[in-house]
Amino acid sequence: MRGKILLCRCEDVTLKDVHTSIAHGYDDIEEIKRYTGFGTGPCQGKECLALVATALAEATGQDPAEIPPFTSRPPLAPTPFKHYAALTELDPGDDDDDPDGAAEPAASAAEPGPAPSAASSSDSSDDSDADSGRGQP
Repeated sequence: MRGKILLCRCEDVTLKDVHTSIAHGYDDIEEIKRYTGFGTGPCQGKECLALVATALAEATGQDPAEIPPFTSRPPLAPTPFKHYAALTELDPGDDDDDPDGAAEPAASAAEPGPAPSAASSSDSSDDSDADSGRGQP
């Protein structure tokens, strides 16, 4: 074959790289991944796994259906929760999945709350709230 045949565009892994890894004794998809780095780019193997598995099967005489996919692992650095919180602010979603109704949306200026009554006003000098156990601090 002439030219460079890319199997993994993300990590620039060629057919020659896969054949070299097999020649070095790496005849398992996990070993080839570690030797060449295929499947570690942005696509995480979605584009190249089938191509590398087919090349491995042809070179070793294995049935391509018998070659299991490599083990996917979480990112090295976990995603901070603040990034997930930012997504919630953009798309709050549906709160109907909370069975006990603990997740109440925060009141905003556009959604006024109930009007304060005269008994709960801070100008009131009546101590009846304190006697009933509903006193204000």
